[in-house]
Amino acid sequence: MTPTAVDRTPLAVTATAAVISVGLLVLAVQHGWLGPDVGRGAGFCEVPHDRGGPFGNWVQPANSVSNAGFVVAGLAVAWRAGRPRSLGDVLPRLRSLPTAFAVVTVLLGPASAAMHATGSAVGGRLDLLSMYLIASFAAAYALLRLVRRGVGFFYGAFLLLVTACEIVGTIDADVPVVHVAGNLGFGVLLVAAIAMEVVLWRRAVGTSVNVSAGARTDLRWGAGAVAAMVVAFAIWNLAQGPWCDPTSWIQGHGAWHLLCAAAAYLLFLLYASERVTEPLRSAAPGSRSGAPLEH
Repeated sequence: MTPTAVDRTPLAVTATAAVISVGLLVLAVQHGWLGPDVGRGAGFCEVPHDRGGPFGNWVQPANSVSNAGFVVAGLAVAWRAGRPRSLGDVLPRLRSLPTAFAVVTVLLGPASAAMHATGSAVGGRLDLLSMYLIASFAAAYALLRLVRRGVGFFYGAFLLLVTACEIVGTIDADVPVVHVAGNLGFGVLLVAAIAMEVVLWRRAVGTSVNVSAGARTDLRWGAGAVAAMVVAFAIWNLAQGPWCDPTSWIQGHGAWHLLCAAAAYLLFLLYASERVTEPLRSAAPGSRSGAPLEH
């Protein structure tokens, strides 16, 4: 494929994942496949709406439907992933990762909606799993670039981090502010990913000055993603307290979903902004001084 050619595979794979996952969610809600309502997600303000319509049997319709933002964001990532010239200098070397990020972003939508739509224990676990997937991706991708490794290293680190989050999520403890241990694990991974991105940027600046190989992102996209998450987290807390209106179709927790979806897309733009310095362009293939290559 030439640098200017459009690759339709990322969008096709991501759209397929979206159709299948959303379709399964609708069927699961309709037929009760996820189990009984045990109150998972009940703390997020919204109560069932007695208004009929297509969402009349969903426990929290507004909080459920707002997760469509993740599906849209994931498809937007996939659309961009199919255009190599828009991916910077590092992502194209890592083959499957742009598509993987698009699919993970899409899955956040139906997985979160599974909890809000059913209030079931299984829905709650799916919601947490989707959070672990996106946070583990961000941390593993930053680590990959920090130690200058390839795709195989990424997937190993990714699976290890997801597993660690699942283990942390089994801890039955009331955690201040974030409520459960699983949410804390999610937050710690995001903070770790942010810290590594800053280290990577500072290292690239330093190596550029010293005429050595490096790759630099446009931190404005990262700042936008962090700002969206900070605002989302503030709303997440306020919507469980003074901003709570249980019967409203406009839910603060729904705004949390939409802002998180925007943050995921901005995070991908950060990855796609990564450009190598001039010395790296002439580095020998597979050089350990260069950006991560395919393994």
